[in-house]
Amino acid sequence: MQTYDYIVVGAGSAGAAVANRLSADPRNKVLLLEAGRAGHPWSFIPIGMARLITNPAANWLYSSEPEASTNGRRLPVPRGKLLGGSSSINGMVFVRGQAQDFDTWAQMGNRGWSYTEVLPFFKRMESYAGEGDDAFRGREGPLRVTNPEPRDLLFATIIKAAAQVGIRHNPDYNGASQEGIAMSQATIAGGRRMSTARCYLDPVRNRRNLHIETEALTERLVLDGKRCAGVRYSVAGEAREARAGRAVVVSAGAFNSPQLLELSGIGQPERLRDLGIEVRHAMAGVGENLRDHFVPRTRWLVGRKGITFNDRGRGLGLAHQVLRYALFRQGMLAMTGAPIRAFVCSREGLEAPDLMLGWIPMLTEPSPRGPRISRQSGLTLYAHAMRPESKGHVHITAADARRPPAINFNFLSSPPDAALTVRAVRIARAIMTAPAMTPFQVSELAPGADRTTDDEILDWVKKAAETTYHPVGTCKMGSDPMAVVDAQLRVHGIAGLRVADASIMPTLTSGNTNAPSIMIGEKAADMVLNTAT
Repeated sequence: MQTYDYIVVGAGSAGAAVANRLSADPRNKVLLLEAGRAGHPWSFIPIGMARLITNPAANWLYSSEPEASTNGRRLPVPRGKLLGGSSSINGMVFVRGQAQDFDTWAQMGNRGWSYTEVLPFFKRMESYAGEGDDAFRGREGPLRVTNPEPRDLLFATIIKAAAQVGIRHNPDYNGASQEGIAMSQATIAGGRRMSTARCYLDPVRNRRNLHIETEALTERLVLDGKRCAGVRYSVAGEAREARAGRAVVVSAGAFNSPQLLELSGIGQPERLRDLGIEVRHAMAGVGENLRDHFVPRTRWLVGRKGITFNDRGRGLGLAHQVLRYALFRQGMLAMTGAPIRAFVCSREGLEAPDLMLGWIPMLTEPSPRGPRISRQSGLTLYAHAMRPESKGHVHITAADARRPPAINFNFLSSPPDAALTVRAVRIARAIMTAPAMTPFQVSELAPGADRTTDDEILDWVKKAAETTYHPVGTCKMGSDPMAVVDAQLRVHGIAGLRVADASIMPTLTSGNTNAPSIMIGEKAADMVLNTAT
């Protein structure tokens, strides 16, 4: 058994940031545990995400339970299982969210989480290579963020089409205002993925006070009464234990963090007893308040050849893209999952956007090895509500850390979510049929032009929509009876234990959740170092 000052469980988007900052002081002895491997060759190349989305070597490969809102389907829920966590397999899109997201958290009673209070951490974490107001952007942080120009004819035309339906071009949606259409800012630099493994862990691997242990599955927390004293984990089947003199920080993500709490006897008493787990601390909110973006992906055929990556990414075109990447680190292999996006209002009079649209410049088809490029030429355009109110839950099904938890999203259970989703699809149609798109000979493939009523669109959504892999909220921050952590991210009623990842978000942020998760890691480390545990 080893003793450390701090133990961090999970080396993902938040956990890597926590470990980096805690170990910056050489007096702090830090253990970072990661259940997955150190890395994967495909992770470094941006397009490699297509090879990792169904790859058990880098992915937990979770799936949701069948529900009426998904027409009885199990939805794939990929989660990163390697250093960097989901930042090592995601689409690399960088979206902070809106000021009102964080102001809402503060108004819910979480002091210290208003936009003005989290902005310094967003700035501290990024090295932004793009034009923007330095009042909002950071230039010297570990995470490299780039902002591509819309030079490609396809992207420039989509921006023009959006303007024709009243959506302005916004060159920096992470600045003063989010509203508008823009190229996706990305955690890509020099044609390589900028995961937290690359940006937060690689530079500090030689710190003598930081011990990173991979393929180490944390099985439960060690509790001395109402204090967390350490963790028990296994490596290659060998049981190990580590003690924390100051604090354990759980950064295992929106599914695995509540799973670890429940395995440790922290959660809903009846649920734990039914699984034969001793109740160490009753807490009703563990695993509840699950939210995610439920996203229909509209599909569009493009008659004009040479425009989409279905044409440019197959045959000789693919060879050209590979050569372009090898020589210049540019092109299709170096782009994000969705290189252009729009943040729009569902109706006039709103202070801020409530819908998001994202374009993938190709059609893909499912295959056993992950999405593959379709032989048809076209575009995929997803459209969804950004701040859904529907809430689900995630809970363990056995007293075994190797068994995946049961994930129930309960999508569309809040009526406004359904109405906003339909509205988002209609706005997507408006852009794709704007005059600027006419030369591309665009036609609607899905949901199909024959689906015109709200009910018909919603029926298609239930049959086709998936998530955008943004689960949050399952260890909610707050002071109400369903809250798991307080505003300092300390687990209510348990000393020496904090949670720092997307699970603490009381509500979903407006957009992708990777950037806010890293910010949470930065802020958590600051709080750990500056307050009593």
